[in-house]
Amino acid sequence: MTGAISPPPLKRRRIATETPVPHMATAFVTIDLYSWNVNGMGPFVQQSITSFFKSTSKSGPSSADASPSLKEFLRSHSWPTLLFLQEVKIRADDTQTRRAVQRAVSRQAGEAEGTPDYVAHFTLPNDPHNARGFGGKVYGVCSIMRKGFSDKYVERVRDVTWDQEGRFSVIETKAVGNVPKMAIYNVYMVNGTDNPYKDALTGEVKGTRHDRKLAVHALLADECRKLVSEGYEVIVAGDINIARAPIDGYPNLRTSPQQHTLNRQDFERRFFGKVNLDALAAGNRAEGLAAGHPPITGLGMVDAFRQLHPNTRAYSYYPRGRPFGSSCDRVDMILCTPRLAASCTASILATPGHRGPSDHVPIQASFAFDEAEFPRDG
Repeated sequence: MTGAISPPPLKRRRIATETPVPHMATAFVTIDLYSWNVNGMGPFVQQSITSFFKSTSKSGPSSADASPSLKEFLRSHSWPTLLFLQEVKIRADDTQTRRAVQRAVSRQAGEAEGTPDYVAHFTLPNDPHNARGFGGKVYGVCSIMRKGFSDKYVERVRDVTWDQEGRFSVIETKAVGNVPKMAIYNVYMVNGTDNPYKDALTGEVKGTRHDRKLAVHALLADECRKLVSEGYEVIVAGDINIARAPIDGYPNLRTSPQQHTLNRQDFERRFFGKVNLDALAAGNRAEGLAAGHPPITGLGMVDAFRQLHPNTRAYSYYPRGRPFGSSCDRVDMILCTPRLAASCTASILATPGHRGPSDHVPIQASFAFDEAEFPRDG
């Protein structure tokens, strides 16, 4: 007789109990992102680290009796993955302030076990014609990230080629397991005004700051579109300098002068307009038209907060010199591609204490991923 011989029934039952199927466990990865226009880094580095943002009250931390601290902000918000700061107002040649910021977020000897280390990346203005005010202490962004996240996921941190005002920093990550490759933008968008905008190289007047704002919308949208075509998921976080709809302004949405309305419409069309996937696959607008496709009207991005809270009045800009909440706008946002929005939470820390020394409050979004499945005992 040939072939395998099955064991008798009792033996079969014993073998079955001796070879259990392993349970599978899932490793979850969460990218927790905070963004805050701090309106100047000076208050955070002029004094030693103290106890800012330690309060756990619902009204938020008190800034009246404590000096601001980046480390305490990170600690009180459970050590987020990323902290994006805008309008840091650091001169490009001010290495002392940059070192002070890095010290403030680095893990120090004697800190509690489990305290993570952070690295800070700066994009500062080098435009000799449009960033001259206040001794060059204007604009600028700083991207602070957990070192563990940087080591595992980040391929590079870069500026953009089309801005010299220090308004854009991009973190590009690689795909790891089910975590996709991403381009995460820290942005301080142009505020539209009638003031002149000058060519960064020649100094020649090239229109107004309104014109430059519209040009930046197009440049950023085109770069994001290119990244999406290359397989990146995209996050754009920061001070957008636009309130999208009446619900985003109190007591009213700004509509005068009319150019503000035109700026808003342009932003909506470019970033939230419906994506034509056929045109996107064609590579760019010109190729899409040549192939008979209509032009791409927008990126189809998602406003993380508004998606989750469609009817909530909440604001991020609270000008100083007025009672808190008497005049405010939601101009800070975290935008993302639709795949990321499916697993996103978002909030605005809209209290006087959270405003700190700034005229903006922080905003937040978290993105969750199933990184991988692995066998688990038991």
